Amino acid sequence: MSKERDTEKSRTLITLDPKVTLRSNTRPVRVKGLALGGGAPIVVQSMTNTDTADIESTVSQIQSLTDAGCQLVRVAVPNEQAASALGDICREVDVPLVADIHFDYRLAIHAVQAGINKLRINPGNIGGRDRVEMVVAAAKEHGVPIRIGVNAGSLARPLLEKYGGRVPQALVESALDHVRILEDLGFYDIVISLKASDVATTVEAYRLMARRVQYPLHLGITEAGTYFHGTIKSAVGLGILLSMGLGDTLRVSLTGDPVKEVEVAYGILQALGLRQEGVEIISCPTCGRCQIDLISIAEAVETRLRHVKVPLKVAVMGCVVNGPGEAKDADIGIAGGRDRVVLFRQGKLVGQYPAEESVDILVKAVEELANEISKLPEE
Repeated sequence: MSKERDTEKSRTLITLDPKVTLRSNTRPVRVKGLALGGGAPIVVQSMTNTDTADIESTVSQIQSLTDAGCQLVRVAVPNEQAASALGDICREVDVPLVADIHFDYRLAIHAVQAGINKLRINPGNIGGRDRVEMVVAAAKEHGVPIRIGVNAGSLARPLLEKYGGRVPQALVESALDHVRILEDLGFYDIVISLKASDVATTVEAYRLMARRVQYPLHLGITEAGTYFHGTIKSAVGLGILLSMGLGDTLRVSLTGDPVKEVEVAYGILQALGLRQEGVEIISCPTCGRCQIDLISIAEAVETRLRHVKVPLKVAVMGCVVNGPGEAKDADIGIAGGRDRVVLFRQGKLVGQYPAEESVDILVKAVEELANEISKLPEE
């Protein structure tokens, strides 16, 4: 890459363009009982990191993911042993499963016949057109949609040479080339992803793609990194795209426990007001005015309220400056004083309690309110 082009890329700016498209404009695609696109709620997915051929460990991890709220789980199918395990895995779990296939078209066909609910392939790396036709025929017969997954790290050399690097335009052209292959075969149950480890590249690629197609978009910042750095990159990149109205499903890619991916994904959706269940914790960063162990209290409250699915805002505040106001505005909240806290419920003062009892008091109050709300008749 020339120095001029490299300099130009380093100055790439993310352009917010909320008029590109809206999720409601995308073509709906069904994956078992899930709807991707067409204005359906954004679907959170993740991927197992077990050996898929190890049925017991794979099923166990899938269960852990679904317990965390994962709605769609992808498994790697790198060989025949993994493909042969899919039938048993599909029978053991209820969540829709995606088979991740590369290079060998026979694995894709085997996965579909085993009962997989969606394929993730790159039509350009599983052989000639005749092999793609066989995969599409199997997908059509079994009603299995296909995600065209393009990653910056595996772009074809001709595209790299044409564009001078792994730039957004190269990602888009690669995906469109693959879309045309499927469309030529009369296949339209398509989902598209265009991922890079660079936030600006990823955002621009999706923005450009959204102008060209109405297929559902699977969002992600690939190879985002460890839990800390990957969470930051994913929150920034996915937050930008979601705020533009783009994205029908997403996966947060972290180096570590995939359950953390689900937790971060829901955190991003909640921060943007796109998640309508679960507790949102409001807590202050603490300062010299704080006279209670607020950090430990907030962490304990967050952990103990993960089971609550009713959408509630819970404030855990440390001092008298902003604390009472935030606690009053929340559904349930505490504000700290000298070794004590005051508890508010829906704007009204409930009482004053010792700081060492604050976690139990707050958790109990949240659970009681959540229980009351869940029993209310639906409008």
